[in-house]
Amino acid sequence: MERTLSNKDPPVYGNLITVLSIDGGGIRGIIPGVILARLESELQKLDGDDARLADYFDVMAGTSTGGLITAMLAAPNENGRPLFAAKDIVPFYLKNGPQIFPQPSGILAWASKISKVLTGPRYDGKYLYKLVRDLLGNTRLHQTLTSVAIPTFDIKKLQPTIFSSYQIPINPDIDALLSDICISTSAAPTYFPSYYFNNNNEEFNLIDGGIAANNPTLVAMREVTKQIMKDNPDFSPTDPLDYTRFLVISLGAGSNRREKKYDAKQAAKWGVISWLFEDNNSPILDFYGEASKDMVDYHNCVVFQALHSEDKYLRIDDDTLTGEMASVDVSTKENMDNLVAKGEMLLDKTVSRMNLNSGLYEPVENGDSNADALQKFAKLLSDERKLRGSNSPTSQANKSS
Repeated sequence: MERTLSNKDPPVYGNLITVLSIDGGGIRGIIPGVILARLESELQKLDGDDARLADYFDVMAGTSTGGLITAMLAAPNENGRPLFAAKDIVPFYLKNGPQIFPQPSGILAWASKISKVLTGPRYDGKYLYKLVRDLLGNTRLHQTLTSVAIPTFDIKKLQPTIFSSYQIPINPDIDALLSDICISTSAAPTYFPSYYFNNNNEEFNLIDGGIAANNPTLVAMREVTKQIMKDNPDFSPTDPLDYTRFLVISLGAGSNRREKKYDAKQAAKWGVISWLFEDNNSPILDFYGEASKDMVDYHNCVVFQALHSEDKYLRIDDDTLTGEMASVDVSTKENMDNLVAKGEMLLDKTVSRMNLNSGLYEPVENGDSNADALQKFAKLLSDERKLRGSNSPTSQANKSS
């Protein structure tokens, strides 16, 4: 099969391995959408208006709503360029969010939600399915413009299924339609139905990738590390655990960690309904998602600090969401506008890192704003791309002639 690639040379011709990771979070995908638009605009200032994120990242990973964003940024259009510019992500959510997550209205709205939780998923997913299929058409995993890694969880096999571009040569069955992959990684229990599809006579019985990796940063890094171990010629021979070569931007979709929401005395009285539906959320899914993404960030903070490479790892997230903003499915205009504003405010905040003792994000002393950090990372990404271009065989041949 022929793979479509962006105009990007592989890491073997440069100094860095570049990774972009986007967490899950439903409608809160608006927040990383704002951040990505700023990053791409900084790259365009350096390299022209046609610059796209897929031109700069060796691997892009996304879970759930982050998986959808990843596909939008990496799938090719009819001209062989990315289907979406980063600036188009937020408008996409603002336009389609209310149909993906239709909100019940009236005095019986609360009762309606409870009833749906007891009898099936809150949403039938039909609008999302049609939207994603129309958007991505017949595009398959191998056709993305850069390597991608999108986690799901197979409930029949009871194990994660990672749809990774790197794994296609050894497992052609995962070369599925991007639409099927996006629907699968978004199939959050209690919110959307589980999703079944068949590819090359291989059955997939999948639910939300957040069950496996709500923060897929390590999934992306693992996929690259495996390629180094296999002596993939796209990567320079190096210690597979040498994380100093990684340049990582990891984007969260926000949380309400700072808001005192539950306690053990309260939860001790919960039954099935409360664990699945309390204050318009599913606490058990919130807990799994928060634990999953925090453990990944904790690991990365320890490793990058140990290697004195903190300047190559940028995690942008916000743990101060309150009320409806912390929900994954409140798609009212007011809430979506608030999420856009939260993303813009996050750009102005000082870069934060996890306190390895408390687990909370704390501003870096004398640190840059997130916007300034994105500007610096954009320069690193641009320089890396130009270095690879100058070292590539094509460039060297032109110099010789």
